[in-house]
Amino acid sequence: MTTPQDDWRYPYGTRQRYHLQHIHLFASDIDATIDFYRTWFDAEVKWDGDVAGARNVFVKVGIGALHLYDQQPRGDGKNAVHHLGMQVVGIEELYERMKAAGLHIPNPIRKLGGGGGYFMLGAPDGVVIEIFEPGVLREPVVREYYGFGR
Repeated sequence: MTTPQDDWRYPYGTRQRYHLQHIHLFASDIDATIDFYRTWFDAEVKWDGDVAGARNVFVKVGIGALHLYDQQPRGDGKNAVHHLGMQVVGIEELYERMKAAGLHIPNPIRKLGGGGGYFMLGAPDGVVIEIFEPGVLREPVVREYYGFGR
């Protein structure tokens, strides 16, 4: 006898049921927002179409995803989104290029133990992005979390 779980299709080659798949953002100028993520994070548009009467664009950034909704942000400030976390390689080089381009970076790179660090970046529509590079990670579970294996 089979159970409903036997018929489920598990994503990403795992048997895990739950994954943080995307962050959905309102975009007051969706084309400028797409260009921002393409320019700075090598984003790739995977789908661009209509959902419930509004343009939606599905964007891959490395192993993560953004869904962009062609509508003005609702309410004041950041709404329910605090920040997006972008894991990078070569944080110093990226920081220098972004500063030279005049992007809004309120503070310098904050160094963490083991060579890692982070800085915060202002993106379109008041979205805050944490740019981070993990340093030498001692705990195997943390190394695995950031994609470095055990």
